[in-house]
Order: sequence, then structure tokens, then C-alpha cells
Amino acid sequence: MKRVVVKVGTHVLSENNRLCKERILNLVEFLVALMQKHEVILVSSGAVAAGHSLLKLDKNLLHNRQAIAAVGQPQLMATYNKKLEKFGKNGAQLLLTADDFDSRKRCYHAKCTIDTLLQNGILPIINENDATATEELVFGDNDQLSSRVAYYFGADMLVLLSDIDGYYDKDPHQYEDAKMRKIVHEIAPSELEVEKSAHYAFATGGIATKLKAAHFLLEHQKSMFIASGFDLSDVKSFMLEGVHKGGTLFTCKD
Repeated sequence: MKRVVVKVGTHVLSENNRLCKERILNLVEFLVALMQKHEVILVSSGAVAAGHSLLKLDKNLLHNRQAIAAVGQPQLMATYNKKLEKFGKNGAQLLLTADDFDSRKRCYHAKCTIDTLLQNGILPIINENDATATEELVFGDNDQLSSRVAYYFGADMLVLLSDIDGYYDKDPHQYEDAKMRKIVHEIAPSELEVEKSAHYAFATGGIATKLKAAHFLLEHQKSMFIASGFDLSDVKSFMLEGVHKGGTLFTCKD
């Protein structure tokens, strides 16, 4: 059985400044189906969006964002577990920072915890520890975190679900003739310099962070798949049926 990391972004998980429980239920239904075929680790954004519905502070101030995240993280986990219970499953929370991957000891113990959870049918749900990881909260994103989770915790593939449904040859928001690149074997340095953009109040990523995540994984002989988190038909087709209808696969040449 392969190990798969699924990362879902804030835009997918929230709507009107609060968690979108219908989308979360659809996501959980997909994750449970995927768990029948693979070991699954979830990397989930959404703590700030969840917390802001309860603690309406100015998100532009770092200490406010950290407080909002601290309020929102248990709300996010409670929502996931409520949905998982419908399918007889449970989730477990792990909060990590970049420093955890720099420490061989901490990284080892985190992997042991995840291995044990997976062996017992529990879904590990990972997020950044936003309440303490000041640099990551300001400049980081869960695209980079999820790529490290995939590599250091022994996954074969990272699946990114977001408002970006694939990697195009040009910006589809600006060019009607933009075409999706369904399979990518390498990423040029110029592509990694694309301007970072995120069109959402709580989001910190964009295509730039996803390309960096893909580049990191390709360098380490791992694969990554980008698909829409709003319409799960493409990721279901690819991951559950083995049919590549939509989305972009980043993979090394055979």
C-alpha cells in the first residue's frame, strides 16, 4: 500500500469567512475512500479562517493572526472529526513547524507517531503550529509544509487540492487560450520565479508555492498531483480509478 499526502487549502475549506462544512464533508468522503487503497496523511489549512468567525481581530497583525489560529485550530479539528465519525473514522492532530524538520530527533519521533496512527486506521491531520511559527505564518504556506511531510514521512505522492485546478502554460485568469499541462517532468528556474499570488483573504499561497513544492519533490524522486478542491471529480478519477482526466501530474521521467 502506497502512502499519500493530501493537502487542502484555506480557500477550499472556507466560505464567507467561516468553514464550509459541505466541502469538508465532500473532502472527508474522498479521504475515506482513498484510505481503502492507501495510507493517507492530511495537511490542512483553515485554522485562521475557522478562528476568525469566533475572534474577529485584524488579521494583518501577527499576534492577532496567531491568536485567531489558536482559537480556530480546535474548531477545525472538531469539524473534521465530526465528519469522519460519519464513516467510522477518527483523526489525530499534529502541529509542526519548519524547525521540526531541521531536527533529526523531532522529525523521527513525528514520523513514528504518524506510522502508529496509520497502522491503527487513524487519519493524521497536520497543520503548521501558527501560534508559535512566526516566520512560517508570515511568509510560509502549507504547500511547502506538505512537500516536506511527503518526503520526510515516506509518502510516494503529494496531492494538492485548491482553487488552482492544474498547471497551465499561461495564467488562465488572464488568457482565454491557456492550456493545462497534464504531465510535467521538470520545472525550469524561470517558472519558479513566477510572482506569488493568492486571491483570497486567508490564503498565503498561489501557483508559485505549488511549483516550489513540486520542484522539491521532483528533486527527491517523488510525485505531486494538483487538482481542484471544489470539484473533486478529477482527483477521484486519478487517485481512485487511475484515470487522468484533469489536473496536473508532476513526476520524474521513467
